[in-house]
Amino acid sequence: MPSETRIQVGFVLHVMQVAGAEVLVAEIIRRLRDQIAPTIFCLDAIGPLGEQLLQEGVPVIPLQRKPGRDWGLGQRLAALATQHQIQVMHAHQYTPFFYAALAKWRGRAHYKLILTEHGRHYPDIVSWKRRLFNRLLLARQLDAINACCQFSADALQKNDGFTALPIEVIENGIAFHRYQSQPDKFALRQKLGLLPERKYIACVARFHPIKDHTTLLQGFAELARHRSDADLLLLGDGTLRAQAEALAAQCNISHRVKFLGVRSDVPDWLQAVDIFTLTSLCEAASLTLLEAMAAGLPVVVTNVGGNPEIVRQAQEGLLVPRQNPLALAQAFQQLLQEPEQATTMGQRGRERVKEYYTLERTIQRYHMLYRKLAGVLA
Repeated sequence: MPSETRIQVGFVLHVMQVAGAEVLVAEIIRRLRDQIAPTIFCLDAIGPLGEQLLQEGVPVIPLQRKPGRDWGLGQRLAALATQHQIQVMHAHQYTPFFYAALAKWRGRAHYKLILTEHGRHYPDIVSWKRRLFNRLLLARQLDAINACCQFSADALQKNDGFTALPIEVIENGIAFHRYQSQPDKFALRQKLGLLPERKYIACVARFHPIKDHTTLLQGFAELARHRSDADLLLLGDGTLRAQAEALAAQCNISHRVKFLGVRSDVPDWLQAVDIFTLTSLCEAASLTLLEAMAAGLPVVVTNVGGNPEIVRQAQEGLLVPRQNPLALAQAFQQLLQEPEQATTMGQRGRERVKEYYTLERTIQRYHMLYRKLAGVLA
């Protein structure tokens, strides 16, 4: 499609780091380059993913937000949006939306504005002033609002006060084709240095309070008292990693827990293990959970946020209460003791992701939204 007929789409984010919303934006841009002319606006810094996209010819513009509430940023964004002839502005998360709405209100920018909510803070406390400001002013700048799961959509209405427009759920999606239906698990384990006879439980998550590795380690320690053939693999990094390593030592399970850091071969690890787990205090629509299900793994996750929308109890996996190590250990033991049930859950999970949570489906729905707002739908 010639560039002059492509929809001019702007994306507003904090920093183009390698994280869920930012990776989604990169995939939207790469897969729709023939249909949209993208420009990325970063509030704080370009980031590593932004640098990659710059090299691919995508304009990535740092807005150099000042500390505190930067009221002048709206004017700067409005001027840049006019310069780049933005037709649809897609803001990811609340603060980028705030400034994109400010640009429409005070800067007289003329684009259609989308807010996409991905995750939520925990605890999710919103001041009455913010709710009032949202309802009386910012919501009037919106042309569409959506969330990655019903949990986040409900929070936008109940906590943030966005009640004027219907909130659409556009589910997160993953690259399903990266996961084989019947991987050679023995070969993968050999490649990764894992033993064929052992049982492996894996968690892919940053070491952050919201992910609650404390409960995971305590739950695994309880399991380890009854199972000598199971190990825990932790993929990811973060500020609390050293604390987690110290807790593993305190629980006398250091020899059973492997801290693997950030990995570029996550699909291999997921297809090589037996169970996937997330013990988050709160979660929206976890991409790593979807990836684990695509890999055919039974899952054990906390019954919080959007998790029960993705995982149906005893169908694709087991849901456990947050901060309950004993319940976690019992769920692990159940799946290890009943391998046929675990295999069936993994198969169901793979089919569920294939039907509802593919990246192609997600991007198609955003493309339809861009076309609708730009007035180019037939």
